[in-house]
Amino acid sequence: MGTSDPTARRCLLGGHLPVTPLPEARNAFMPTPVASYSAALDLADEAATRGFAARLASYLEPGDLIALEGDLGAGKSTLARALLRALGVEGEIPSPTFTLIQQYDTAYLPVAHVDLYRIEDDSEIEELGLEDALDFGALLVEWPARLGRGFEANRVKGRLDIALTLDDATEDPAVEKRKLAATGHGGWAAKLERIVA
Repeated sequence: MGTSDPTARRCLLGGHLPVTPLPEARNAFMPTPVASYSAALDLADEAATRGFAARLASYLEPGDLIALEGDLGAGKSTLARALLRALGVEGEIPSPTFTLIQQYDTAYLPVAHVDLYRIEDDSEIEELGLEDALDFGALLVEWPARLGRGFEANRVKGRLDIALTLDDATEDPAVEKRKLAATGHGGWAAKLERIVA
């Protein structure tokens, strides 16, 4: 089997050709990596939680997803309420545990507070219309592991993952000291770095 084409000869002899992947092929099969930044904080009390939430609120933009993880009672709803208050929401801010989603039109942007604890099937996520909510506003999502692949960091404009735990070493049982671990992806990498600086 002979050929005069040097490229074809290299292929036949086991040589390697430089391969330039097509952008469409990469997007279809491999997620595009996004920058990330991680930080850990101790929130000494509810005032510290409110302060952190206010700093988050100042950076929130349409298309942002704030993913709140932690055990029951770890402070996910407390942080979400504090963030909504910082955005100017007045009155009662109920937990979306039973309604699944609470919508807020703040002076800055629409925000949907979502609790996915009771979600059992991916089709239920689609029915909530969360992708539409991200088009014009931001999402605060409790129990984000139930979101599915459509909301991963490389598929949304900006994502901030926050994991909250109660600090068992608190000496005063009336004080709810929390530990917070956060990872900002995409645009939230630089935002988080500024927030914790």
